[in-house]
Amino acid sequence: MAEQLKGKAVATAMKEDLVQRVEGMKAKGITPKLGIVRVGARPDDLFYEGGIKKTAEGIGLDYQIFEYPEDVTQADFEKAIQDVGADKAINGILMFSPLPKHLDEKKIRTFIPVEKDVDCMTIGSAGKVFADDQTGFPPCTPTACMDILKFYDVPLKGKKVAVVGRSLVVGKPVAMLLMRENATVTICHSRTENLPAVCAEADIVVAAIGRAKMITAEYVKAGQIVIDVGINADPDRPGKYCGDVDFASVEPIVDKITPVPGGVGSVTTMVLCKHTLKACEMQNA
Repeated sequence: MAEQLKGKAVATAMKEDLVQRVEGMKAKGITPKLGIVRVGARPDDLFYEGGIKKTAEGIGLDYQIFEYPEDVTQADFEKAIQDVGADKAINGILMFSPLPKHLDEKKIRTFIPVEKDVDCMTIGSAGKVFADDQTGFPPCTPTACMDILKFYDVPLKGKKVAVVGRSLVVGKPVAMLLMRENATVTICHSRTENLPAVCAEADIVVAAIGRAKMITAEYVKAGQIVIDVGINADPDRPGKYCGDVDFASVEPIVDKITPVPGGVGSVTTMVLCKHTLKACEMQNA
């Protein structure tokens, strides 16, 4: 039976540190603040927003919701993003994505100031991550993966890691963060030949492919560590969620594994608050 790398313990440890740092900023007369930008009211956005608000309140971080109708025009929304970015009281900005199809999201992202881009929405932030410039903010989910590995003392130096998925949201940035820790990384995807064999050769597997229960027993081996980033509707249990890993078949084989739910997702909102606080500290240095 594998050790479950649960996110709650990680988030709790992070919270203790963040509470102290927020109090330190407030003692200087500065309250760190996150701006949350949302178009419409998609259920998944509202669910994530609720988690962010609860986490922020728990550490004393301020936040403001900027909500716009689903039919907001390109011009109006561009101005709105510019206004949020120019607000000196707001240290970090999270914009829910994807935006409605009539909006040019690629253009809109350019109006988020890099120094306030706490979830790597801009090309400037991505460039900093890929250039190993640590003044930039990687996406919150890959950062949560790294925080879990660090909390559970998983060695990365020289280890072989198979990252399954090549998105700019998780796959590519988590590969950069792993290489920062001197891991040897293979980025895999849907066209990788002999994908199960490639994964089975690794010491660590990061599953971020976005397909429910894709990683099965043939992808893993004894002694491995599996980080499951996926969050999918469970095809076998209506109304429930599952990861990209078939937990039932993989868990008995590997050494450590993150559960879904209760793993990476449990840490992501705390990372968002951590990034916002760091942005505040840098803006007021």
